[in-house]
Amino acid sequence: MFGLKRFYKDQRGATAIEYGLIAALVSIAAITALQTLGTTLNTTFSNIEATISSSNSP
Repeated sequence: MFGLKRFYKDQRGATAIEYGLIAALVSIAAITALQTLGTTLNTTFSNIEATISSSNSP
């Protein structure tokens, strides 16, 4: 019984799990933001390319 109470009060493992969850959430947010940024940049450069191509055509 004493070992179970000590195990219940031990917070070291919970802290490590919390840090792991926070790192996972930050990673997911960063990946999502970078994918959105990449899509936006791709669209922007495609528009620039189309504008340059149409202005250079005789």
